[in-house]
Amino acid sequence: MSGGVLGIDHVSLVVSDLARAARFYQELLELTPLERPELGFPGLWYDLGQGQALHLLAVPNPDPAARGVCGGRDRHLALRVGDLERLRARLEGAGFTVDYSRSGRAAVFLRDPDGNTIELVVPGG
Repeated sequence: MSGGVLGIDHVSLVVSDLARAARFYQELLELTPLERPELGFPGLWYDLGQGQALHLLAVPNPDPAARGVCGGRDRHLALRVGDLERLRARLEGAGFTVDYSRSGRAAVFLRDPDGNTIELVVPGG
């Protein structure tokens, strides 16, 4: 590739409660924490593999719009997963509503504790 876009470095999501977010992303989704420098506000970073990261920002939500239907029709983070059914069962067991993709792909949508839409998708599924 030339000097164009090479891929995703990180994705940032706004959260209101870091401990609650850590339970969701670290315990339920099993993401590995990354070291985070002092940035003047609270947050957490997680490894998404291949040099990609998820940054959780504990700052006032700049987009307090009402959250309606969960699915791919709004801003969302899509994470590739290896065992979709295991994660789906784990998330539902923790009280999260999980909706299968209407496209028929091996994918589900849910909202994290702060209303951010998360898609879990099997690569090539």
